[in-house]
Amino acid sequence: MKFLSSLDAKDGRLLLWAVSIGVALAVAIGFLLPNGNSNGNPLPSTYLAGQHGARAAYETLLRSNYPIERWERPLSELAATSGPETVVIFAQPFTREPADIRAVRTILERGGRVLSTGFWGGFILPGEASSAPKDFHFAACKLEPEGLDSLSRSGEVWMTPESTWQVGNPNHRVEYTCAGSPAVVEFNWGKGHAVWWASSTPLENGSLSRAQNLDLFLSSLGPRTGHHFYWDESLHGEIRSTWSYASGPALTLLWTGLLALAWERFRRRSLRLCGHKPSKMSAVELTVILRRRFPQAGAGLEADLAACEDAAWAESANPRQALKLVQMLHRHYQELLTAAKPGRIAAPSQDVHPNPQERAS
Repeated sequence: MKFLSSLDAKDGRLLLWAVSIGVALAVAIGFLLPNGNSNGNPLPSTYLAGQHGARAAYETLLRSNYPIERWERPLSELAATSGPETVVIFAQPFTREPADIRAVRTILERGGRVLSTGFWGGFILPGEASSAPKDFHFAACKLEPEGLDSLSRSGEVWMTPESTWQVGNPNHRVEYTCAGSPAVVEFNWGKGHAVWWASSTPLENGSLSRAQNLDLFLSSLGPRTGHHFYWDESLHGEIRSTWSYASGPALTLLWTGLLALAWERFRRRSLRLCGHKPSKMSAVELTVILRRRFPQAGAGLEADLAACEDAAWAESANPRQALKLVQMLHRHYQELLTAAKPGRIAAPSQDVHPNPQERAS
């Protein structure tokens, strides 16, 4: 690496040690924090294999030759290219962003089909008719078919509803109920079609094979031929694996720790160049000493050292900024080292006591 080659042997070893510590922290945090694939994780993501995950449903579609892919980019990009062939699955999405809501409406207006589940899944649909249920059901409910459409003839379906649907719109057709409350609703919007479930239970790993839950899922998606299917992960937030924790707390510790080490190393070594014993001092105090010893030092020395001191003890660090500051410290030290060579240093001020080598120069 270009950066590593620019460091001396000691600085290179320091960097490698810091990286090793960061990787070790990433692994430790990944194993100590809650497992994303545990049965306690309620997120129906296609990446998760726990009870409430949706990996089984996604892989079932793949094995059944559905042209399906995960969607993890901004939803507006999908909406811009959507059409009658577009089918999107929103399993327990979470967003209140107007841009996301507009994107869902655009998909429907262009003739797409949408399956959306849960309270927020209803919130992103036109009409925003989802609401909290009057009576909470903490156990699975055997749904009662109510409608006359083919969707209500999917068979025996089990669900643990977390929301319900406000009835009253004649265009909204209730296909299944739980204890009299709407649990599966469908309606047309623009040129498209929307299906809403009161929760994602039927498509979750632990429930997909129960009764005819899979049939409800496939019926809600509509025909396979002539369509392209997208399982949205963009509204789930970040799905974290063990290694992805390296981009979280461990990476922050790595960069803040590395910058702090580089700052302390620069302070000690530059003080030795000035004939001072290493001691705790601020960036302002250090630059005063350096200016007296090396008046020809770069014009940005004061500002650069102040920026390093602030970032070294900050609670968070931008990796790109931290790397830039470490490189800047290395550059300043090399300039000071060059200036300290015999015959190239300025005469020290009276309050600086050079060592014998410096006195000889």
